[in-house]
Amino acid sequence: MEKEATKLYDLFDCQNQKGVLAEIVTIISLLDSGRIVDQFKSVYQDIVRLFNGEYPGYRASNTKYHNLEHTTMVTLATVRLIHGSVKGGFRFKPDNVLLGLLAALFHDSGLIQTKQDRKGTGAKYTIGHEKRSVGFMRKNLGTKDFSKQQMDDCEQLIKCTNLKIEVADISFRSKEIEDLGKIVGSADLLAQMADRHYLEKLILLFKEFEEAGIPGFDSEEELLEKTEGFYKNVTQKRLTQDFNNISSNMTNHFKYRWNIDRDLYGESIFNNIKYLKSILSGGKKSRLFYQQHLKRGGLVKERE
Repeated sequence: MEKEATKLYDLFDCQNQKGVLAEIVTIISLLDSGRIVDQFKSVYQDIVRLFNGEYPGYRASNTKYHNLEHTTMVTLATVRLIHGSVKGGFRFKPDNVLLGLLAALFHDSGLIQTKQDRKGTGAKYTIGHEKRSVGFMRKNLGTKDFSKQQMDDCEQLIKCTNLKIEVADISFRSKEIEDLGKIVGSADLLAQMADRHYLEKLILLFKEFEEAGIPGFDSEEELLEKTEGFYKNVTQKRLTQDFNNISSNMTNHFKYRWNIDRDLYGESIFNNIKYLKSILSGGKKSRLFYQQHLKRGGLVKERE
C-alpha cells in the first residue's frame, strides 16, 4: 500500500490486544525506556483483567463506549505522542514516561463497578469518574511498590482527561509532568475522535450519557448533530490552547516510526467530521436514516 494512501487503522489491527501491547512496547524501546516495560506490562495486564471481570472485587466493564478498547487506544495514542514529542525536542525520564502510560491505563477505571454494586452500569459514574479512577490507581499501584509521589503525579495526569477541569488549575510537580499531562489529555481526545468507528460509537455513548443524567442530549440523533460543535468548541480549544498544541508532535511519531510524514490522527478526525457533516447536510434526520448511514462494525445494532 502506498504510504500516501495509508490511514491510521491500516497500520495494524488495533482490536488485537496482544498486537496493541506489542506496539506500545516497541515504542517504549524507541524511547530508550526499556527498563519500564515489566512494570508497564504488570499494570496493563491488571487493567485487562479489570475490564474483563477477572480482577478481585470488580465486575466486568459494561460500558460499550468507554470500554477496554478505548483504554488501550488512549494508551497507544499516549505513547505515540510521547515519542513524537521527544522527536520534537521534549525530554522525559523513563519513570515519568511510565507514569504517563499508567495514567492512560487508569483514566477510565472509575467506570468499573464493584462486585457488590449491581444497580445499573458503570455509566452512572460518568460524572466524576476520574476521582474513582484515581482511587483505583492508588489501590493498584500501592501493591506494586510505587511511591506516594509517583501516585500523586499520576493523579494530576488523570485529571487532564477531565474536560471540566482547567489545566491551569492542576498542580503539577514539574514542567515535565505538566507536559505529560497535556499529552495524556490530548491522547484521550485524539484516540476517541480518530476511531474509525467513532460516529457509530456515539450511539453507544448516548446510552452512557442517558444513564448518567448528563443534560443537553435528548436523543442519539441530537448527540450526533452536536458533535461537530463539540469538536470545534471543545476538542480543538482543548488541544490547541489548553494543551499548547502538543498534539502537533504526532506527525513526528509517524515519520520516525512508519516513514509517513503526516498526522494520521488529525486526518482520521477530519474524515470523521467531514462524513458526519455530509450526512447532516439536509438538516435533522430520522433514527432510521442514521442506521442506514452508520454501519461500520455493526455497532449501531448494539443500541437496542
